[in-house]
Amino acid sequence: MSRSVRVIWDDALTSYDFGPTHPLAPVRVELTMALARHLGVLDRVELAGCEPATDDELAMIHKRDYVEAVKRVSVSGAPDLGCGLGTMDNPAFKGVHEASALIAGASLAAARTIWEGAAEHAVNIAGGLHHAMPAMASGFCVYNDPALAIAWLLERGVGRIAYVDVDVHHGDGVQTAFYDDPRVLTISLHESPRTLFPGTGFPEETGTEGTAVNVALPAGCGDAGWLRAFHAVVPPLLHEFRPEVLVTQHGCDSHALDPLANLMLSVDGQRLAYAALHRLAHETAGGRWIAVGGGGYELVQVVPRAWTHLLAEAAGHPIAPATPTSEEWRRYVRERTGETPPLTMTDGRNPEFRDISAGYDPADPIDRAVMATRKAVFPLHGLDPMP
Repeated sequence: MSRSVRVIWDDALTSYDFGPTHPLAPVRVELTMALARHLGVLDRVELAGCEPATDDELAMIHKRDYVEAVKRVSVSGAPDLGCGLGTMDNPAFKGVHEASALIAGASLAAARTIWEGAAEHAVNIAGGLHHAMPAMASGFCVYNDPALAIAWLLERGVGRIAYVDVDVHHGDGVQTAFYDDPRVLTISLHESPRTLFPGTGFPEETGTEGTAVNVALPAGCGDAGWLRAFHAVVPPLLHEFRPEVLVTQHGCDSHALDPLANLMLSVDGQRLAYAALHRLAHETAGGRWIAVGGGGYELVQVVPRAWTHLLAEAAGHPIAPATPTSEEWRRYVRERTGETPPLTMTDGRNPEFRDISAGYDPADPIDRAVMATRKAVFPLHGLDPMP
């Protein structure tokens, strides 16, 4: 399906490191790239480096005094609670500006790749820091790289951009950045804000002309329910909106093993979501697709396999679920983490779901969540909310 894919990578992207006890451990990205390399995925992509985002580029989304505050923390390592650095979620560390600006620069490089036509798809798995606000670090995120990529494209005249966020947490920072901008459609599927950070992402948050879309799923939702919700909301809206570029955030913390959330997806269900988004990029956005990483805190069993599937899908050569992980990679995992690595690229699931077009069950909490979203936003796009 894909003609070309560029993966933005620099080993220095692992310098975004809040410390040895923090859940957002950079080893997850390191293990992903190693697994993708051992399985031959990186042989099918173009690897390209990146430069840190400049102050002017960061100012497309972030307040300049916030950037200056982050820079001061970066030099001293001292907390500055006024900008959100120095909390348990967002510890202060020396070099935080440089590390954060490089991740932002990687997503800007992905945007530039698509804009210039250098590749059809571009991926920054180190990115996806979707909670960062214009003047505040939040939820492990300092600079909001997906929002910056979108803003950069808008400045160059792209008229319609869709952003789909499948992280278990609401993509609040990206929604905030474009809440009143009808050129940007933001869609977030996440665990209900009643049970999970950041406490936003209710269906009633609809933005200008219904361009903010939120599917708030109940805790315990698994593959079948999640996929049912996705297909009930995302494809109809993307086909109606017809974006010129599709940007997707792929936090894999929706997995059942993730320690910070309460959804119950498998790697197999997540892989199907990546395939669906790839198809939608071609069906609705002329193939122009930017994919970034995001959350994911089961560092060995989940993140490397999930994002290696993402990279392989973007490259147009999906990995068969039963494919073994390589012995070299398993040895590397044991040496690097002391943990037992997974043996194959599957959780042994074969997810199936019942499409909403067959009707919905008002007693089912997942169907209630889906219908709340459809009723809130579908009429604003000229779509019938009823199946």
